[in-house]
Amino acid sequence: MSTKSRTRSKTRLSRALGIALTPKAAKYLEKRPYAPGEHGRTKRKTDSDYAVRLREKQRLRAQYGIREAQLKIAFEEARRRQGLTGENLVEILETRLDALLVRSAIARTTAQARQMVVHRHILVDGQLVDRPSFRVKPGQLIHVKARSEGTEPFQVAAAGGHVDLLPKLPPYLEVELDKLQARLVRAPKRIEIPVTCEVQLVVEYYAAR
Repeated sequence: MSTKSRTRSKTRLSRALGIALTPKAAKYLEKRPYAPGEHGRTKRKTDSDYAVRLREKQRLRAQYGIREAQLKIAFEEARRRQGLTGENLVEILETRLDALLVRSAIARTTAQARQMVVHRHILVDGQLVDRPSFRVKPGQLIHVKARSEGTEPFQVAAAGGHVDLLPKLPPYLEVELDKLQARLVRAPKRIEIPVTCEVQLVVEYYAAR
């Protein structure tokens, strides 16, 4: 799929789910705050409980750019933990390497973060990591490989090129953008995570399966 097609499909998905999945989609949503398609402007019929829960689950999945199987695995882990399952779920997803690259403004979007990791530009505590789903532990340092620092995407990031396009830095991260590094100082708390989701509806969706 071309970059243009990917951008278009992300924008359509953003409009369908009512949330901006990329900075570009945020601009489109300001202009067209309704669902895509010829019936997008018409008032939506009242959705069934199932449809509401499904859409909320899709919203969460889309914001992290993950597959259904990955979300289900994270949900099962969240259910085994102490505390509220929905909050646990978002806290688990937030420690993914690709998510933290976006939060720290080293990457502009989840797709770019994933590309950086897969193309072997990212280290965690000095070790090369090529899995976007890698779970970062509190205290670990995420940084860009020295040989990659001079490339254009990282130069843009180091100059703060993404900062104004993304939510403000959450308190569980310490970032030195000029050095292209970020440290997860502690486990994220749901209330601090800039994700739009009624987590209880996601829990209800899986509970009914």
